[in-house]
Amino acid sequence: MSAFNQERLLQVLLAPQISEKATRVADKHDQVVFRVASDATKPEVKAAVEALFKVEVESVQVLNVKGKEKRRGRITGVRKGWKKAFVGLKPGQEINFVAGE
Repeated sequence: MSAFNQERLLQVLLAPQISEKATRVADKHDQVVFRVASDATKPEVKAAVEALFKVEVESVQVLNVKGKEKRRGRITGVRKGWKKAFVGLKPGQEINFVAGE
């Protein structure tokens, strides 16, 4: 973990991605889905999750999500793309986002 700058690790993870697919993946494969910085690498994501949540990470898969094309009348625009990471946790590890439990 000392290989990465502590400030950089705090900027890698943006938010947990909550969706039906993310919930299904979490239940079936012991994975958690995060929105991450567009320039984040797999080793950075792994180090950030281990440092922030004190869990052991087994695997990381990243996915670039393309921005959707949106129209307002004749004018078309494109939303900004983003990156998400599927973080696989070792057996017995768990991240609980609900505080107070």
